[in-house]
Amino acid sequence: MFAVTVLHPFDRTGQLRRLRLVCCYDVSDEGLSEAAKQLPLLEELIIIFGNITNKGLENVGRCCLRLKSLKYNDPRPLCFASDDEALAIAETMPGLHQLQLIGNRMTNKGLQAIFNCCPHLESLDLRLCFKVYLEGDLATLCSEQIKDLRRPHDSTRDCGFDTGVYAGFEFDQWAST
Repeated sequence: MFAVTVLHPFDRTGQLRRLRLVCCYDVSDEGLSEAAKQLPLLEELIIIFGNITNKGLENVGRCCLRLKSLKYNDPRPLCFASDDEALAIAETMPGLHQLQLIGNRMTNKGLQAIFNCCPHLESLDLRLCFKVYLEGDLATLCSEQIKDLRRPHDSTRDCGFDTGVYAGFEFDQWAST
């Protein structure tokens, strides 16, 4: 007779400092929240193409107090604006130094909240964030605070994952129109 012990996948990862989730459509806000509780030392979180919402991000921010880098990318063309994710990041992740939000639907209001609440931010990637308009005071704030800034219409060719063709058209062509 054999005894089999099944460990929860996070039982051995309490020391994990970097987590990358790509095409994670099966990961829910609840699942990410449960994982975050087991990852108090997490410093970098990468989410590319998934169903995580502001609720999941809020819970990560509350549980992972050492988080310094967040890449939350879902570059799908969406017409409506929403600051939900940006506000969740602003309210719960004040220690961020690096933030990448390729394809986010936030507006200037969401970006301003991030600036107000994340004083250590040095690197900001806003490619394909077409509801953000870097003008006036916001443009000045970006140039003064951010050392490495990628603007909404900057090319995505070097972003590390394929945003070249999604939903049947070129993002770089779409961004320039």
